[in-house]
Amino acid sequence: MSRIKKLFKSKKNILNIYVTAGFPNLNDTIEIVQELANSGVDIIEIGMPFSDPLADGPTIQNSSQVAIKNGITLELIFKQIEEIRKTVSIPIVMMGYYNQVLQYGATPFFEKAKAVGVDGFIIPDLPLEIYQENYQTILQNLDLDMIFLITPQTTDERIRLIDSESSGFLYVVSSYAITGSKSDIQQNQLDYFERINKLALKNPTLIGFGISNKKTFDTACKNASGAIIGSAFIKALENSQNIKTTVNEFITDIKN
Repeated sequence: MSRIKKLFKSKKNILNIYVTAGFPNLNDTIEIVQELANSGVDIIEIGMPFSDPLADGPTIQNSSQVAIKNGITLELIFKQIEEIRKTVSIPIVMMGYYNQVLQYGATPFFEKAKAVGVDGFIIPDLPLEIYQENYQTILQNLDLDMIFLITPQTTDERIRLIDSESSGFLYVVSSYAITGSKSDIQQNQLDYFERINKLALKNPTLIGFGISNKKTFDTACKNASGAIIGSAFIKALENSQNIKTTVNEFITDIKN
């Protein structure tokens, strides 16, 4: 059983924080992840910077551009995760795009990720049918989770299919938009979360896109197993003078 599955069996109100590898400085990723784990974060989502990030808003796009200029590569990300695993035991998910996996070579990519301690993947533009045909068996044999996204526009039938083929958790996109922090969750979003819960899916759910503060995190936790925070944390890092202080203050504000 993967670390992700074990986590959801034992805990509620799960906090998943997204980090762009190589941002704000090339080698900051290790310290940021260590401090997040020490601050009580449950899952770390490490973004693989990409030149054409389809689902990302301006904040995460900018952090990717900075990281690429800093010299980040997939090989270096793997080395950073390997170093992180010396001190961090919580689940690590890699988030990126299908083209990155193809360029590296899919089987070598998944095998390398497993070897350095990755637990699962979020690849928003990987079609479910391509995953089923080409990669599902590989990931199952490596005990790696593949997490798919669902949106308010996803039909109930499609959600059930995605749920049946996903593992770890389902990423519930709170609104049909690119990523970005928002101050509150609207009634139409709450109606959507209720629709998801009525489907009685096999996978737990985490709500992402627009989760930025304690209020939105708490609302997400009432409607799912927890939440994913990305843009708001990246913004905090943009102005950081001290990583430890920034991380501790950000997580304290979200959880307390």
